[in-house]
Amino acid sequence: RDIAIMSRELILNHPAIRNYTTIWMDSLRGGAFGLSNTNKLIRFYEGATGLKTGSTDAAKYCISATAERDGMELIAVVLKAPTSQQRFDDAKVLLNYGFAAYTLQTVTPEAPLPPLPVTQGECAEVAIAPPQRSVLLKKSDLSAMRQEIHLPESVPAPVEQGEQLGTLSLYAGDALLTEIPLTAAESVDVLTWQTMLLRLWRFGLYAPLP
Repeated sequence: RDIAIMSRELILNHPAIRNYTTIWMDSLRGGAFGLSNTNKLIRFYEGATGLKTGSTDAAKYCISATAERDGMELIAVVLKAPTSQQRFDDAKVLLNYGFAAYTLQTVTPEAPLPPLPVTQGECAEVAIAPPQRSVLLKKSDLSAMRQEIHLPESVPAPVEQGEQLGTLSLYAGDALLTEIPLTAAESVDVLTWQTMLLRLWRFGLYAPLP
């Protein structure tokens, strides 16, 4: 788990590392000295992106293997394999299982979300930003997946842009998979006396003194 966490940190926050971990063969000193990647998956496994091999007498043969397909990147960690080839074979089994059983889905509301009424606001309503979140799901759950939208009838001003107003709950049958925040697409200030009087005047309910 620790190796997987460190590998994820490298992939997410230092993506330039792939410029090196995906090289199969290279040379130095004008071609006089050749180098080959110790990670054989780079050549023999579809979508392999890295990441690190290692071995000692105590640890045996180890690998943190990363691969990406269809926008989903997985990490397989194998420690203490008896042979070098065994670590690659085990890593492929783990990665194959992950790609076969899981998928990365972008979750959006099934229908457009109407604006939410705002009480005592400069604007009468606030738009809800359409959520765009990728969620890791089991492929077996896709056919039973359903959504529930939870929003209040109205919200009081002030409303800050990005403020959570509700949730989109994603279920597989009755099992809750994840909850995605529904946020305000814009800010709405508290209604001022000047704006209130202006509205009353527009509707003919208020006339300024001569």
